[in-house]
Amino acid sequence: MNYKIPLFDLNYDDKEERAVIDVLRSKWISTGPKSQKLEEMFCEYFNVEHAVSLTNCTVALHLAMEVLEIQEGDEVICPSFTFVATANAIKYVGATPVFADIISEDNLTIDPEHIKKLITERTKAIIVMHYAGFTCNMDEILAIAHEHNLKVVEDACHGPLSEYKGKKLGTIGDVGCFSFFSNKNLSTGEGGMFLTNNKELAEKAKLLRSHGMTTMSYNRAKGHSTSYDVVKLGYNYRMDDIRASLGIVQLEKLPEDLKKRYKVRSVYEKALESVNNVIVPFKDHPYFSSNYIFPIVLSESVEKSRDEIRDMLHDSGIQTSVHYPPVHLFDIYYNEEERGLRKTESIYNRLITLPMYGNLTEEKVEYISKKLKEYAV
Repeated sequence: MNYKIPLFDLNYDDKEERAVIDVLRSKWISTGPKSQKLEEMFCEYFNVEHAVSLTNCTVALHLAMEVLEIQEGDEVICPSFTFVATANAIKYVGATPVFADIISEDNLTIDPEHIKKLITERTKAIIVMHYAGFTCNMDEILAIAHEHNLKVVEDACHGPLSEYKGKKLGTIGDVGCFSFFSNKNLSTGEGGMFLTNNKELAEKAKLLRSHGMTTMSYNRAKGHSTSYDVVKLGYNYRMDDIRASLGIVQLEKLPEDLKKRYKVRSVYEKALESVNNVIVPFKDHPYFSSNYIFPIVLSESVEKSRDEIRDMLHDSGIQTSVHYPPVHLFDIYYNEEERGLRKTESIYNRLITLPMYGNLTEEKVEYISKKLKEYAV
């Protein structure tokens, strides 16, 4: 269906086309100078010491587990209200994800108070996910981690250039992980980035992303080395220069696009003030956010189901989604004894993700709000 108002809109123009053509004409299309430049730009934009370009955010999370030496028998606390990759990365290393609840209808990030209750002698790390680009309570989470000697990984795939007390999300914990999937703020189709201020962790990640080889082909092509050793059991997690060239252009565009998204959110908040049965999470949030998505939560008094209202919006030409089905309810993770994430389950059943992108017009936001006021009764 061709929606009047799609869920997102790709922020591409001829700049991305020219960037790809330049790479093709250079005849170096695998990991090389563009990947290196994108890493350098991330260090500059995010004020972080080390950036490692990768094939996607899932492998960034996997490498975070690897370099932090999370292993079989360990437990890692993470939200259930996230994309499944957050939890899968924990299982990749044989550890067990332990799911924490979210704070409230107004704040869909992981609850520090529940984190405290879940810590055992086997807990080794916490993965936070900055939902929709809005920061978790990092001061409290870092204090918990320090008290119990735990590592902290930030799944910041929603939050490029989002901030918390003057720091960019993804640079506050031990490791930050970013996604460049096609619908993200910064999109290359597939791709990701691993950020850290710890040189040792960065070097481990670089080694593991390319088969555990001591040099990559780009280094050898420049004459730095004619041979290599393999010193670790690594992976093929390298980003290619075609995608990196897209990432460079997208990162250059990102600050301006985020300003537009901020304005769109402001229009949404004002327009939805008259819709009594809709809750807007993160209203009056004090820090800058990427506004990756715009979630709303229906009041419990709404008679229609969430899915009925989504169908009605669909029929009105408005594309919506739901971010996300709780991970602990998927068959692979389901355990009746571990149910009880009351807030996560309740809010999921009432949550709708509305369209959000920088070029979304005020008229379209008002149209969406008008339809919600009509349907959410």
